[in-house]
Amino acid sequence: MGSQRHVVAITIGDPAGVGPEIVLRALSNIAIYDHVIPLVVGSLSVLRRVGEVMGDSRPLINVRGRDSLRGIPETVEVYEVPIQGQEELIPGRVQRVGGLAADAYIRTACELARRGEVDAIVTAPISKESLRLAGIRGIGHTELLAEYLESPDPLTVFITGKMWVFFLSRHLSLRKAIDYITEERLLGMIRRVDKVMKRMGFRSPRIGVAALNPHASDGGQFGDEEAKVLAPAIKQACREGIRVVGPVGADSIFYQALEGWYDCVISLYHDQGHIAAKTRDFFGTVTATLGLPVLRTSVDHGTAFDIAWKGKANATSMETAILKAAELLNRIE
Repeated sequence: MGSQRHVVAITIGDPAGVGPEIVLRALSNIAIYDHVIPLVVGSLSVLRRVGEVMGDSRPLINVRGRDSLRGIPETVEVYEVPIQGQEELIPGRVQRVGGLAADAYIRTACELARRGEVDAIVTAPISKESLRLAGIRGIGHTELLAEYLESPDPLTVFITGKMWVFFLSRHLSLRKAIDYITEERLLGMIRRVDKVMKRMGFRSPRIGVAALNPHASDGGQFGDEEAKVLAPAIKQACREGIRVVGPVGADSIFYQALEGWYDCVISLYHDQGHIAAKTRDFFGTVTATLGLPVLRTSVDHGTAFDIAWKGKANATSMETAILKAAELLNRIE
């Protein structure tokens, strides 16, 4: 538990969801403190109420920056973000104050990162419905982080076991996601993935590109996107010296990645990669956002309003996200 530990800001997400509980529960694992100094970004009043439900009697300490952190498991150190109405928050419900608070926690964590107070950000789940009620423009964490950190084009990756999955598109309808796939966009994505994987310590990353159609169109029987769009982009990337293969049928490529054939896979749309990762390990899959001024990792599940503040939430994904942040920070260094 020396001075080499990284300081990690951990937002509690939508305070009416399971975020506060999984943060407190994760930080009861003393092994976390061997790797990071956690700074919880959220509401002291919310955390006290949730702690009472959980029977967690650890003191909550209000701290205002890196220099005042102790990083010991006997206490929970919190950067208080005051939002009017948090004291009257109703657990397990979509509500305006939940969206306002969740947005404020993210914004505050970004400010801390920009000031050099934290080395990474770990986020608990937020509710897009609560954000809309609060009038927040961003539709999710990635968009809000991009805005607050002034980084317009971040890269989202899912990490589960040996498998890293990047996404050409995420928050689009399936029809729009298919229309979004162009040779230019895919080539640009391959180049960016190659660059960021090298930054993460992979000297010559092996990249696999998932196909769009069944059996990679089977020679044109089930569509022509593979021949007209995907293959030309992959061939051009190969000419540039990038180790990329594909398009490979989506029913095979993720298994192959888990077996070590590729260091990462480019998924063409949201569910294509999400289903593969979450089926492999729902609670152990971590979302990371790369290409920002600061590393961000996150749980890969929602607010679970139905079990919020009941002492039932599983904190495995939060523990994994915190530890993964430490691991990736060490890779970058």
